[in-house]
Amino acid sequence: MFSRFCFALTLSLLSGLVQAQAPARPAVQTVAAQDSRRVLVVFGDSISAGYGLRPGQSYPDVLQRRLDGEKLPWRVVNMGISGDTTAGGAARMATAIAQRPSMVLLELGGNDGLRGTPLAVTRANLEKMIVAFQAAGAQVVLAGMTLPPNYGEPYVRGFEKIYTDLAAKYKVALIPFILSDIVTKDLRYFLPDHVHPTAEGAEIISCTVLKAIKPFMSADAGN
Repeated sequence: MFSRFCFALTLSLLSGLVQAQAPARPAVQTVAAQDSRRVLVVFGDSISAGYGLRPGQSYPDVLQRRLDGEKLPWRVVNMGISGDTTAGGAARMATAIAQRPSMVLLELGGNDGLRGTPLAVTRANLEKMIVAFQAAGAQVVLAGMTLPPNYGEPYVRGFEKIYTDLAAKYKVALIPFILSDIVTKDLRYFLPDHVHPTAEGAEIISCTVLKAIKPFMSADAGN
């Protein structure tokens, strides 16, 4: 499905993801009451929060511009928090549900893996969020992650399997590895930390995400 060799090039330095801190940002974006667009909540960690990028450069920001350009009536609410775990996500998901999302891009779990969180705990937290978001009427798109090979093949395989298993069980769309389209030998789409995407990398990730979510959108989706 995707190259483990390429994974190793990018992810061998992922230990910095846990410590990364994003600039302060509001937990919830406000919007005029008359905005009738459907809501897409991006619920993630520093990859979604736009760590190291200027305002407007994160992939959710670029995604909003792409949706606008295609005249798809959706509003992206970026609820990415740097360093967040699935436990943190499960604790704050009520705030996301309060946005009344029609769709949720769930991009969490990477920090769990890097901390060696028991796989059963990560699975249970992700499952809890999927169930809650679906119960609230949201279409869930699950964004997967992988881990450096030094975590051991059994743990890495088990970690990746969480996403595929949950996607199959709850019939949600899956992006197996959200960074897959920016992995290159020279890591040119990553910041100097070799972990977080550059602005150009974020542009590419926005295309990866749009390809996954667009089948669930339509020109009259705001009706």
